[in-house]
Amino acid sequence: MPLSSNDRESELSYAYLHAVASKAGLNCEVANRHADNYGIDARVTYFDKIPGTYITDVSLGVQLKATIKKGTETDTHIAYAFKGVDQYNRLRIYRGGEYRILVVLFLPERQDEWLTCSSEELIIRHSAYWVCLYGAEETGNSGGKTIYLPKVNLLTPESLMTLCQNIGKGNIYQY
Repeated sequence: MPLSSNDRESELSYAYLHAVASKAGLNCEVANRHADNYGIDARVTYFDKIPGTYITDVSLGVQLKATIKKGTETDTHIAYAFKGVDQYNRLRIYRGGEYRILVVLFLPERQDEWLTCSSEELIIRHSAYWVCLYGAEETGNSGGKTIYLPKVNLLTPESLMTLCQNIGKGNIYQY
C-alpha cells in the first residue's frame, strides 16, 4: 500500500531540508521519535567555527510541516494553520540548549506537480519558509494556532547557514 498523501508531503519536507542543508555543507539528520514528542523532526548541525566567536558546533532542532493549503498572504507574510497545540507551545518557549525553528513546505495542490525528475534535474515545486516561535503568545485554542511566516525567511542554503551562524553568536530570534 502506498504512503498516504500526508506522509508523502512529510517526506518531501525532510527531502527539502536535507537538500538545502547539504548544499550549505551542514549536517542534517532525522530525529528519533522521542525528540519528535518535543517538536523536533530533524536536526541540522553546523560543524565549524562561528566567524567572530570562539563557538563551534551549533545544533538546530527543526519541526517540519508540509501543506498544499497556502494560507492568506500579505506583502510580507504567509499564514499557516499550525495544528497541534502541544508542539506549538514547545516551540514558543526557549529553555536554553538547542535552538528550535518551524519549517513549513508549501506544495502545489496537484500531487503530480510536487516533484519532477529527469536526467538533467530534480525539482521540488514551491518553497519552504522558517520561523522561530520564541515569544509567541500562548493559545487557549485546542485545535491549533494560525502563525505567520515571514517571506524573507525563505529556506535556502544561504539563509540556513546565516541562521546557524547567528545562533552561534547568541542572537535569539523572536516571533
